[in-house]
Amino acid sequence: MYRSHTCGELRESHIETKVTLSGWVQKTRDKGFVVWVDLRDRYGITQLVFDEDRTSSKLLEQARSLGREFVVQVTGEVIERSSKNPKLSTGNIEVLVDEVTILNESKTPPFTIENETDGGEDLRMKYRYLDIRRNPVKNNLIFRSKVSMEVRKYLSEQDFIEVETPYLIKSTPEGARDFVVPSRMNEGQFYALPQSPQTFKQLLMVGGMDKYFQIVKCFRDEDLRADRQPEFTQIDCEMAFVEQEDILDAFEGLTKHLLKEIKGFEISAFPRITYDDAMRIYGNDKPDIRFGMEFGELNAVAQHKEFGVFNSAELVVGIAVPGAASYTRKELDALVNWVKRPQVGAMGIVYAKYNEDGSFKSTVDKFYAQEDLAKWAEATQAKPGDLICVLSGDANKTRAQLSALRMELAERLGLRNPEEFAPLWVIDFPLLELDEETGNYHAMHHPFTSPKPGQLELLETDPGAVRANAYDLVLNGNEIGGGSIRIHDRDVQSTMFKHLGFTPEEAEAQFGFLMDAFQYGAPPHGGIAFGLDRLVSILGGQETIRDFIAFPKNNSGRDVMIDAPAAIDQEQLRELNLKLDIKA
Repeated sequence: MYRSHTCGELRESHIETKVTLSGWVQKTRDKGFVVWVDLRDRYGITQLVFDEDRTSSKLLEQARSLGREFVVQVTGEVIERSSKNPKLSTGNIEVLVDEVTILNESKTPPFTIENETDGGEDLRMKYRYLDIRRNPVKNNLIFRSKVSMEVRKYLSEQDFIEVETPYLIKSTPEGARDFVVPSRMNEGQFYALPQSPQTFKQLLMVGGMDKYFQIVKCFRDEDLRADRQPEFTQIDCEMAFVEQEDILDAFEGLTKHLLKEIKGFEISAFPRITYDDAMRIYGNDKPDIRFGMEFGELNAVAQHKEFGVFNSAELVVGIAVPGAASYTRKELDALVNWVKRPQVGAMGIVYAKYNEDGSFKSTVDKFYAQEDLAKWAEATQAKPGDLICVLSGDANKTRAQLSALRMELAERLGLRNPEEFAPLWVIDFPLLELDEETGNYHAMHHPFTSPKPGQLELLETDPGAVRANAYDLVLNGNEIGGGSIRIHDRDVQSTMFKHLGFTPEEAEAQFGFLMDAFQYGAPPHGGIAFGLDRLVSILGGQETIRDFIAFPKNNSGRDVMIDAPAAIDQEQLRELNLKLDIKA
């Protein structure tokens, strides 16, 4: 055998035990008469000792020849360590080596394989297999595995059945570009990689599976950012004979289970907020409610005071920043410059300091009396010592800008504690969104989402007013899950396709298989999909999902380690009946 114990296993109870260890050489320290070697595996580090008083000269020289990341096997006796290291779980012992076998030598790594490394992100992505040896990456992958196991455990105990669905499917419009795969056996035709298993999980409900789940890869060919990858993982779930309340109860339960088992965090109930209220109070549909700074609308108390900027605005809205009345002019100027960045796009900030003595000092004192500013404070729930920040302009743009400012201020003030968790449900989304350029409606979620009960008739008279029987689960300002009660009636689904601009022929070509299935006793059903990558990163207290993916892509969608995507040779193109037409 290569090892009797792991490198994180040995303790004082093992002293005088003969052991065999295998692992990677973390580092060596040569004091002339003694050589120490730190041997590392997934489980930890054990110090090896080669002592000239107890070790042959040949073995001592062999120890000196060991380079960083050599793979070795050693045999020796566990002894008490004279200079103990309380930072290591094995820090009270060491192994006096009497035999070394080099299993594989290593080139000098391109970066140090330590918790704090000298390797930049691009370099570590290229040599990801080396980066995985580092504790931060290794522990993230172990953490992800633990979360996945708890998901499977909970859902299995709730009688969900794990079912695999195909990866080679038909291209259907779901809101993002498909990755397509040419078929060699079907000339001129293509598969698509699934953006989600949406139609298949609905077909499983038609098939009577009742409670389905799957931890599944999904694929979207879209622009990337920190929390997006071209391939990502969903916890995909569907239930039959349910209403919205059943779904919310079931998956609130899963989330509570994960928070308790993974983080030791318990919460009694999840708040619920409508989409309209979320946009009005927080400026976005995935609010972070770990802190306050709720929006206060100021049109009634800030307009008609001879300040033209506010008078001409569709919306005047502000937030109270706790304790920020003490901000210096330099700090305030920095905030103004921040909101003027192209990513935010505001023209500036009007601010008012609510001083500890109850007085106000603002940038618009010329136009507003102390009594006026006191009404601003009331509308934004400001207290003495707070700073009131006000933006104005087009309603939708201004809410988005203030939302970005709110999040930035919370970050600067340390209000986004990664060890605090504040989940909530956002419900009652619009069913359809109007594309102002084309004048056409498209589904806010997807074409299979049902309208709220009693609102089907509104599709004909006022489609923009129809609310969806849909819900998002938000955690710490991130959407971690979303779903809906589905349409299960062929006629209703046909009506939905019509309002989305599909002709009957187009709907049949794209989704005829689902429409046909609805004619054979489709039960009422609904579900939800969690973004596993995002959920794990939030539970792990980090911002980017890449940190929890073994082999992620970069922001250009490339795997720099294996150099993919890559060209294929002419013979493969011929087999696929493809000819490239690449324009310079």
